Amino acid sequence: MSRTTINDIARRSGVSKGAVSYALNGRPGVSEETRQRILDVAQELGWTPNRTARLLSGSRTDAFGLVLGRDPRTLASEPFYMEFLAGMEAELSTRSYALLLQVCPDLGSELATYRKWGSERRVDAVVVVDLRVDDPRLALLAELDLPAVFVGDPSVTEGFTTVWTDDTTAMDEAVAHLVALGHTRLARVTGIGDLSHVTIRNDAFLAATAAQGVEGQIHDADFSAEGGRTATRALVTGTDRPTAIMFDNDLMAVSALSALAELGVRVPEEVSVLAWDDSPLCEISHPRLSAMSHDVIGFGAHVGRRLFALIEGAPPAPHLDSTPTLRRRASTGPPPAQRG
Repeated sequence: MSRTTINDIARRSGVSKGAVSYALNGRPGVSEETRQRILDVAQELGWTPNRTARLLSGSRTDAFGLVLGRDPRTLASEPFYMEFLAGMEAELSTRSYALLLQVCPDLGSELATYRKWGSERRVDAVVVVDLRVDDPRLALLAELDLPAVFVGDPSVTEGFTTVWTDDTTAMDEAVAHLVALGHTRLARVTGIGDLSHVTIRNDAFLAATAAQGVEGQIHDADFSAEGGRTATRALVTGTDRPTAIMFDNDLMAVSALSALAELGVRVPEEVSVLAWDDSPLCEISHPRLSAMSHDVIGFGAHVGRRLFALIEGAPPAPHLDSTPTLRRRASTGPPPAQRG
């Protein structure tokens, strides 16, 4: 059976080849009524795009790219990215778009991947995560003229499309919750220190504890389970032991529960634990973890929608997705001094 062509669709629809091209590629130039007629005829004739021809003509690739510059072992156990990718894929599948995923060991490899994708026209746009202060990827993507949606605070992505969560307001609520329970010595275990969202949360934590008139200490980690365990042991065996600890992700918070159990420290009777993201891990832990909760799957879907809007001509802009809110469960309670 011969392949259906644009000429076939044009003859059946009674329009020019140019009009068919505009309609099939989602570009302006035809009325909605004509576009729908052309799409109906294309479906009736069983038309599918010739990928090679589209690449040669400079048309879209039907793919977006995402580079993850993390240790693969951490990624394999990190609930956030599993949910984020699921949300993106749910949105991309509605328009038969693919996600090209590359895991890189360092920033240099990530930059090289963008150069390769740009020169080979492998993707229509990219998603950029784990933003850094003075991030070199912004200048490179602008140089490559490669459309990008950044996931992070717009304070570090001026001039680009950004999807973000309000971590400063969320941190205020997290600290207020623990202080309201009676805690005066709070600690925060962070993810990778050079990431901008970690810095933003650190600054918000110190500002919130200062405003509440309580002690706040920061312990650096790396988002991994071992990082969470190591940080927890150091905090609770130190001389200035906190009565409440919050963690930058769920994985570290869950690992903290096991470390505290090994040390014979009860949660929340002796130390309260607060997670961030609220994946299913928080529901199946013992005790169940209180968390700063937001819909990560919905977050990923929102990023997918912004990718489509970007390649269809939407101007760059910041888009607030949500503000994480407290989901109180069994892992937070009054400090020992407040208990009868």
